[in-house]
Amino acid sequence: MSMAIAAERPQATAEERCEYTLRLADTSLVAGQRLAEWLGHGPALEEDLALGNIALDLIGQARLLLALAGRIEGRGRDEDALAFWRDAAQFRNVSLAEQPNGDFGHTIVRQCLLDAWQLETYASLAGSADTELADIAKKAAKECRYHWRYSAGWLVRLGDGTEESHRRVSEAVQDLWRFTDELLTPDALDARMAECGIAPPAAAVRERWEQRVAAALREAKLPCPVHQHYPWHGKRGVHTEALGHLLATLQHLPRAHPGVSW
Repeated sequence: MSMAIAAERPQATAEERCEYTLRLADTSLVAGQRLAEWLGHGPALEEDLALGNIALDLIGQARLLLALAGRIEGRGRDEDALAFWRDAAQFRNVSLAEQPNGDFGHTIVRQCLLDAWQLETYASLAGSADTELADIAKKAAKECRYHWRYSAGWLVRLGDGTEESHRRVSEAVQDLWRFTDELLTPDALDARMAECGIAPPAAAVRERWEQRVAAALREAKLPCPVHQHYPWHGKRGVHTEALGHLLATLQHLPRAHPGVSW
């Protein structure tokens, strides 16, 4: 029965598979770069190390996914070429991932919202019809469970903490919530990949994300904002200005010294 169902599924083109894989890869790469900006600046040594470890996890995910995207694309571009030699309009990360760190509470809110989405997405992708993507997702899902525990734990500590910490994370939730609809609203490519059995149905991810985030916000004594329609389409290359500044740092060395090795 399962073989018959698989045979009846439409098959995604290489271009579609590459584009979808880049969405996952770029989101992890950009989120990892943002967290790497905290190195040496964390509020305490333990948090400095924790944020650095999460950044390494995300960049590790990005490397695997970028390498996969390069193989699917078949144009000879490896993970380094895709990371360092594309401009902002060619990146496909969700807009939430590129938002500046702000203070520690702002970073925690951004990561909490993103971690919940990545966890639910990768957990579902572990059963993808794309076996290479499924293998990467199985590893990533384990890492994302830790990321979620860390960010959600800090969200509760800050939201249900002092008057000052509560105010700051409450403002961060209100500021960043506008970027969450992009995570949860499928476009034509999302729908196509779900139809092909490669990506999970967006409605299922949205439901689990909303339940997970709402529970964390309740425990943190923070209100859950109403979803807002978003004017950003990072998944299609339309980004906020924050991404250009981030890439200027990320890509500086290989662009300043092309072909250098050490």
